[in-house]
Amino acid sequence: MVAAPLPQFSELGLSDPIYKAISEMGFEAPTPIQARAIPALLTGRDIIGQAQTGTGKTAAFALPLIQKLDPKVAKIQALVLAPTRELAIQVAGGIYDLSKHTGLKVTPVYGGQPIDRQFRALKSGPQIVVGTPGRVLDHLRRGSMSLADCAVGVLDEADEMMALGFAEDLEAILSELPESRQLAFFSATMPPKIISLTKKFLRNPEHISIEAKQRTVDTIEQTYYEVPKGKKLEALGRVLDMETPGATVVFCRTRQETHDLSEALRLRGYNAESLHGDMNQGERDRVMKRFRDGHADLLVATDVAARGLDIDTVTHVVNYDIPWDVEQYIHRIGRTGRAGRSGDAITLVEGKERRQLHVIERLIGTTIKPARIPTAADIAARRRDLFKDSLRETLEAGTYEAQIATVEDLLEDFAPAEVAAAALHLLWENQHSAGADPDGIGEDFEQPEAGMTRVFIGLGRRDGLRPGDVVGAIVGETGLPAKQIGVIDILDRTAFVEVPEGSADGVIDALRHTKLKGRKVKVQLARPGTEPAEEVRRPSYRRK
Repeated sequence: MVAAPLPQFSELGLSDPIYKAISEMGFEAPTPIQARAIPALLTGRDIIGQAQTGTGKTAAFALPLIQKLDPKVAKIQALVLAPTRELAIQVAGGIYDLSKHTGLKVTPVYGGQPIDRQFRALKSGPQIVVGTPGRVLDHLRRGSMSLADCAVGVLDEADEMMALGFAEDLEAILSELPESRQLAFFSATMPPKIISLTKKFLRNPEHISIEAKQRTVDTIEQTYYEVPKGKKLEALGRVLDMETPGATVVFCRTRQETHDLSEALRLRGYNAESLHGDMNQGERDRVMKRFRDGHADLLVATDVAARGLDIDTVTHVVNYDIPWDVEQYIHRIGRTGRAGRSGDAITLVEGKERRQLHVIERLIGTTIKPARIPTAADIAARRRDLFKDSLRETLEAGTYEAQIATVEDLLEDFAPAEVAAAALHLLWENQHSAGADPDGIGEDFEQPEAGMTRVFIGLGRRDGLRPGDVVGAIVGETGLPAKQIGVIDILDRTAFVEVPEGSADGVIDALRHTKLKGRKVKVQLARPGTEPAEEVRRPSYRRK
């Protein structure tokens, strides 16, 4: 029997402000626990949600909770209890993001934080409090928190709270809630103490149980790279250059990110296409044909857009953004290692994302191996190895007879090793002179001067664009003095120009409405990381 497809968020009856936040966060479709818990909670039922950590439980209870609350009433209307301060902070942050268009206030309370600060936060009238049982009970006893108007109570990771010895605290807190409240208990397991608690406090609850799915495939090598903040694009470039993968799927959370990343990768010389939910069927078919035929090496996709992607030749999957839950991770990396082939799954991790990575490791029962971001020397050595392999293939194939006469002429004046080395030097320089060394991770990248900003122009050297064309267009269309124009970088297909920050909007608008080299071109603010690696080694022009 085929399972019914999960509903979309748009089908769950959520309000427009909530749906807007969901879309901005990149949630395109609910996880199984969300698809079942949200409708039940919206009807007012008590529920028991039995699902593993990392399956999207926070949104499962937060979305209906947010919809029920009144931002005009400055009283605690919802209480969420979590076992640790780390989880309380994480859950509070998730609820804050989901409720940002509603006007609701969220306050976390936990041990280890000055209680005076929490007194002030509670006096400000938050509608939602997320806390650890011990600190919440402390506030209740001090009188700094009242649950008289609390309409919803949630226990997140209830079994963990029981394991930490919070059983009595939980009973005391739940007893403070009004008789008319709604309760939701979420727990990975159902030990006797949880069952006893549900019988005492829940009324005719709906029991929602989500089975753990197949974990990961043994043929997939799983690796992660810890990346300095803001350096994911550079790290991805280095990893791709080192791995030299075949067909690769790169996962992002949002539609906009797929577009931005694929464009940035194309600027760096990769054959990348984006795949997201806003594309019509014709656009999707075109992208998929290019990817299947090998005309595009990289497919930058959202999770929903990649559903049903069934291409056996995918060698690598990259989690550019770490997935929100473990099922998402499993689905993503399952795009490789198919039909008995081996595959590689790579995850890029910044700072606090390490915690989510460890949650995923625990749930899949596999250690994801750390790896070091390749250095410029690593990549140069890799390129030399690939170059030698190509040379060996040519020698073995014997496809060089047309060049033998030239070599024989040179051998009259030079030693054979010198002739071969010179030929290799010329070929290597021709292939790798521009951008041979990737941008350094953790090193400073070339930045505009203070007070200047960088503008991207979708035209370059191959289109005949010269610095004088850029200066002439800006001066002629905006009246900006030429001496105020900064560095101009002309690349093969694109260009960048520095202009005063206060003039950037006017310059962009003017260039969009004029022609460069006889045609309209794309002009926009340069986003950090969109400049190709070779940019800093190509000629730059500065107005004097």
